[in-house]
Amino acid sequence: MSGVPYDLTESERTRFYSQMLKAGRSDRGFRFCRLAMGLYYRGLDPTQKLMRGRYDGQTALLADMCNKAGVEGLSVEYWSPAPGWKSNNAYIGGRLKQFDATFLDQFGDALVADLDYLIAGGLRVSQWGLQNEPPLGDQTYSSCSYTAEQYRKTFAAVAPKIRAKHPDVMIHANSWDGWSGALGQAIKADPNAVQYVDAWTYHHVGADSNVQMTGNYTSGALGKPVFNNEFEYLEYTTDRNVIDRATINTAQSIMNWMTFQNSPTWYWLHALKPIANAEASGYALGFWRPPHDTDFSRFPDLQPGHWTFNPRNWNSLAGFVKFMPWDSVRYHVEESAVLGDQRIMAWKTPAGKPVFAVTNRSATESFTYTVDTQTTASFEGFRYGPTDNNKALGSKTGPQLTITVPPRSIEFWVRTP
Repeated sequence: MSGVPYDLTESERTRFYSQMLKAGRSDRGFRFCRLAMGLYYRGLDPTQKLMRGRYDGQTALLADMCNKAGVEGLSVEYWSPAPGWKSNNAYIGGRLKQFDATFLDQFGDALVADLDYLIAGGLRVSQWGLQNEPPLGDQTYSSCSYTAEQYRKTFAAVAPKIRAKHPDVMIHANSWDGWSGALGQAIKADPNAVQYVDAWTYHHVGADSNVQMTGNYTSGALGKPVFNNEFEYLEYTTDRNVIDRATINTAQSIMNWMTFQNSPTWYWLHALKPIANAEASGYALGFWRPPHDTDFSRFPDLQPGHWTFNPRNWNSLAGFVKFMPWDSVRYHVEESAVLGDQRIMAWKTPAGKPVFAVTNRSATESFTYTVDTQTTASFEGFRYGPTDNNKALGSKTGPQLTITVPPRSIEFWVRTP
C-alpha cells in the first residue's frame, strides 16, 4: 500500500496537518477535502457493490487527519462506482450495467450506504457528487462514462436518496462543465432532477485565469452557486517562465472565480504526490517520498516517509488559506480598469478584520495600486510568489495606500491589529 497520510511518519503527518492543511494557522485552514471514491478510496465489500477502505485503518486515518487539520468535511465524489455496478466489472472504464428504474433504485441505495459507512467511520461529509468528469470516455484510471440521458436518469434516481438520508450535504453537478454542457442541460430540463442540484461544478485545469473574467458561468445557473472543484497543470515543464507565471495564474484563478462568478469556494487537485510521479510538479502542492523509493537522485535530502512543499503551486494558495478564514465575506471593489494580469480582491474576516489581495502576473514590469481602504487603520503586508512565501513587507497606514507589486507576485494586506 502507498498513499498519504499512510506513508508519512507520525511526525511528518503532524507537520503535514499543521504546515500545509492549516497553513500554519492555529485553528484550521483548508475547509474541504475531496475524496475520490473508486480511486483513492477503493476497497470493496464481498458483493463488490459497496465501498470500503483499501487497507485496514484507512477510514480511521482519514478521520484522524480531518480532525487534527480541522477540516469541516469531505466532498465525496465517484471516479468510478464499485465494479459490481459496472458494465465491465472493473474500476477502469465502462458504464453502469443498466439504467432501468429497479437497477437505479438499488444503485442509489448503495451510494447512500457508502456515505453511511464513511460517517460511521468518523468522517464528516459536506458535499457529494455522482461522478467525476462524466462526459469523458474510457480513461486509463478509475472512471465511468455517462451520456446526457444516462446521467439525467441516474442523478434523478440517486440524488433524492442522498437528500433524504443526508439533508445537510451539498449536492453538485457535474464536475466537468456544470450547467453549460449537454449533461447539465439535461438536468436543467428535468424538474425532478434539477431541484436536487445545490451547485454547479466546473473543471478548468490549468486554464488562464482571464477565462473567469468573461466566461458565461452564472447566466444559466438558475441562481445556484458555481465553482471550480478541480485545478492543476497538466503539462510537465522545467521552463522557469511557465512555472513562475503559473504561480500567479493560480492565485488569479481563485480571485477571478470569486470576483467575477461569486464562487463560494475553490479546489486544488492534490495536496501531495510521490516524488517519482511525472505529473507531480503540476498536480501537487507538495511531494513525498514513499518508503519503497530509494532513488535519491531525486530530492536527495528527502527521507522516506517525509514530504516537502512544491513552491510553484503551494505559494499560490498559501496566503488565501492563511489570511482568508472560513466564512469571510467578500467586498465589491471598484477598479479603475479591469486588467488581465493584475487583480484585487477584498474581504472581511468573521472577526471583522479587512484584508485585501493584489497580484501582478507581468513577467517584467512592476505594477502600482492605489487602494482606498476607507479607514485610517494600518495594514501589514505579506508577499508570495515563485520564491516568496509569507515575506513580511512592513505596514502602511490608510485610508489611501500606494502599493507597488513586483513582477510575478501576490501580496496580502491585513489590517492591524
